[in-house]
Amino acid sequence: MSDDKRPIRVLVAEDNFLTRFGTVMLLKTQADIEVVGEAADGARAVSMYRELQPDVMLLDLKMPVMHGVQVIASVLRETPAARVLVLTFYDGDEDIFKAIKAGARGYLTKEVHGEQILAALRAVHAGERYMPAEIASRLADRMQQPSLTAREQDVLELMFKGRTNREIARDLELSEKTAGFYVGNILAKLGAKTRTEAVSIALQRGIISR
Repeated sequence: MSDDKRPIRVLVAEDNFLTRFGTVMLLKTQADIEVVGEAADGARAVSMYRELQPDVMLLDLKMPVMHGVQVIASVLRETPAARVLVLTFYDGDEDIFKAIKAGARGYLTKEVHGEQILAALRAVHAGERYMPAEIASRLADRMQQPSLTAREQDVLELMFKGRTNREIARDLELSEKTAGFYVGNILAKLGAKTRTEAVSIALQRGIISR
């Protein structure tokens, strides 16, 4: 093949063997796509990207060793022009936001049909961004919401574990008043009236996970 007809070289990064196998088999049915590697954990995905320099990396977010968002950030630091397409079960607003913010060029959930995966791969390879309308709408909504600070994230994680303000203050070496201030900020940013509601919203949006 001449260079302009060269197949799209794809690295598939997915920890679940059956899912990875099915994705690879789908890609191998296409004459214009070549699977050049498979990675079963995030750290391996980064090292294989460095070694193989694929045209597109198809990446799950829930990866062992290194989370998918960390993989995206690491790959983009070394190769700013890298093209990463996320294919994941994660559909929380925060998951979408973090992946795109890290540099992913597209985002799909695993409920999509194979034809859409192929279309997204080709679009991302061509330099386009690819997100289904629902994902794009949710991303737009999330971008209008204030982000939690790192300390507020720590407090939220402890709220999820059922800690009281006094216990949060003890665990994070804060005054109880300061812990309460952070809790109030979290409720305001999430639009919640109670701690329970705040945790529920955070779980739904993917800000925290079970």
